[in-house]
Amino acid sequence: MRRRSTATLPTDQMEKVVGKNHQTRICFLASLSAVFWFLLFYFHFIVLNNGTVDESIQQQQQQPGPVRIESKPLSVNFPFTRALRTIDNKSDPCGGRYIYVHDLPPQFNEDMLKECKSLSLWTNMCKFTSNAGLGPPLENVEGVFSNTGWYATNQFAVDVIFSNRMKQYECLTKDSSIAAAIFVPFYAGLDISRYLWGYNTSVRDAASLALVDWLMKRPEWNVMGGKDHFLVAGRITWDFRRLTDLESDWGNKLLFLPAAKNMSMLVVESSPWNANDFGIPYPTYFHPAKDADVFTWQDRMRKLERPFLFSFAGAPRPDNPKSIRGQLIEQCRKSKVCKLLECDFGESKCHSPSSIMQMFQSSLFCLQPQGDSYTRRSAFDSMLAGCIPVFFHPGSAYTQYTWHLPRNYSKYSVFIPEDDIRKKNISIEERLLQISAEDVKIMREEVISLIPWLIYADPRSRLETLKDAFDVAVQAIINKVTNLRKDIIEGRTNDNFIEENSWKYELLEEGQREVGAHEWDPFFSKPKGESSGDSDGSSSAEAAKNSWKNEQRDRS
Repeated sequence: MRRRSTATLPTDQMEKVVGKNHQTRICFLASLSAVFWFLLFYFHFIVLNNGTVDESIQQQQQQPGPVRIESKPLSVNFPFTRALRTIDNKSDPCGGRYIYVHDLPPQFNEDMLKECKSLSLWTNMCKFTSNAGLGPPLENVEGVFSNTGWYATNQFAVDVIFSNRMKQYECLTKDSSIAAAIFVPFYAGLDISRYLWGYNTSVRDAASLALVDWLMKRPEWNVMGGKDHFLVAGRITWDFRRLTDLESDWGNKLLFLPAAKNMSMLVVESSPWNANDFGIPYPTYFHPAKDADVFTWQDRMRKLERPFLFSFAGAPRPDNPKSIRGQLIEQCRKSKVCKLLECDFGESKCHSPSSIMQMFQSSLFCLQPQGDSYTRRSAFDSMLAGCIPVFFHPGSAYTQYTWHLPRNYSKYSVFIPEDDIRKKNISIEERLLQISAEDVKIMREEVISLIPWLIYADPRSRLETLKDAFDVAVQAIINKVTNLRKDIIEGRTNDNFIEENSWKYELLEEGQREVGAHEWDPFFSKPKGESSGDSDGSSSAEAAKNSWKNEQRDRS
C-alpha cells in the first residue's frame, strides 16, 4: 500500500490540520499548569506540615491518661530464675528437682544423736535412733511380718529417718542457685522432746532461735527470705506453738518465730489454722529396701482372710469429755464381729507391733478416732495391714495428709461424724454392714495401693520405681516453691488468703484459689472466747501435753 504524502494535500485541508495542532498545544499547556499547581499545594500542606502533625500526636501521647495494668510480667532477672530454667532442660532428669541441703553445725542434729540418752526423761532413745532412725529390727516370730524390712520404729522418729533419706535423694546439689527447694536438717522434734518437762522457756527456745539466726545470715536465705526452705519435725505441731513466755505454757515457739513462718515445716500433725506446717505420715514398722519387698507385702495383704468386720486398739480417755473412745469400746464389746485390743492398765499387747498388726490384718475395717490430738499413728499401721480406716473427725486424716491421701476420702475410708457416736445415733456395726462386699473389695484395693506412699523406705537404700512417703513430700514441697516463684514472676499476689482457713485451701482442686463455707466448718470452729490469734492453741497445747503424758505412761 502506498502512503499518501502530506505535501500533496490541498490548501483547505492544510489549514484544518494547522488549526487542530494549535488547539492540542493549548490543552497540553493547561494540563501541565494544573499538575504544577497540584504538586505545589501538595508539597506545602502535606510535606511541610508533616512535622507539625507528628508533634501534635506526640503531645497527645504525652498527656496523662487512665492507668492500664499490663498482664505481661516484668523482665526482671530474679535470683531464682536459673533454678526455674532447669525445668525446661529435658535432657536433665533432675531438672526442676534439685535440692540443696544446708550444712548445719552439729549442735542442730548430730550432737543430739550422740547424746541420745538425754532425748527423753523416761526412755533411752538410743535404740530408737539406731539403724538410721528405724530402731532395732523386729523378729518375725509369729509370722505376722515379712522376712525383711521390719523395725521397732518410734512414732516420733521422722526427723532422723527423713534426714537420712535425703542423703539418698538422687537430685542433691551443692549449687543452691539451681535448687528447687532448700532442706534444713534440724532435728526439731528431738530438740523439743528433751526439754518438754522441767525446763524453762529460754532453754526450750534456745536451739530454735540459734537456728533461725544461723539461717538468716546465709546467702541462700536472702533469695526468698526463707520461703524456699523446709524442715521436718517428727512431732505434732502443738509442741512448737507456745503462745506466751509463761513457764507453765507447753512446748517452744519455733513455728511462731517470724523467720520460721516463712519456712515450711513437715510434721506428723499440722494445724488447721496455720499456713507454715504440713502433715506427713507417722512412720510405721515397715521400711522396705527394694520395690520387691513392697509388692510382696501388698500381694499378701490382698489374699488374707479377715474374720472380723471391724476392730479397735486403744484406751478410753475418761478425763476427756470430748473423747468418743469409751463409746467405741462399748460398741465393740457388744458386737460379735469386732476385735478389741484394750490398751489401758499396762496391757502389753498394745505395745507389741506383732499383736497390733495381727489384729489389723484380721479385720475389714479399723476404727480410728482422735488420739489425744487429732491424729494417731495407728491409722497408718492399719492401712499398712490393708484394713479400711473408719475416721470420726476430718482432722484425723482428710485435712492432714492431703499430699499422701486422695481428696475423695470415700474411696479408701468410711467417715462417721463424732456427734453421731456421742448421741448414739448410729450403730457402727450396722453402718459397716451396709457396704456391699464388692465395695469393700474395691476400697481395700485402694488402701493397699496407697501403701507405698504411706511408708518410709530404708534410708540406707533406694526404691527403684516406687515413690514412698519421703518422695511424695519432697515433690509436694518442690511444687509449692515452684508455684510461688512463678507467682512472683507473674506479679500474682494472694491478698485474699485467710490463714485461719488454711485447712480449706489444702482441699482445693488445681487452679482453685477461693474458699467459702464448708461442711466441716463445725469440726474446726474455735472455742468461744478465744482470740483470733490463738487458733485454738491453748486447748491444742493441752492435747499435746496429754499425748506426751500418755506416751510416757504407756512405756512405763
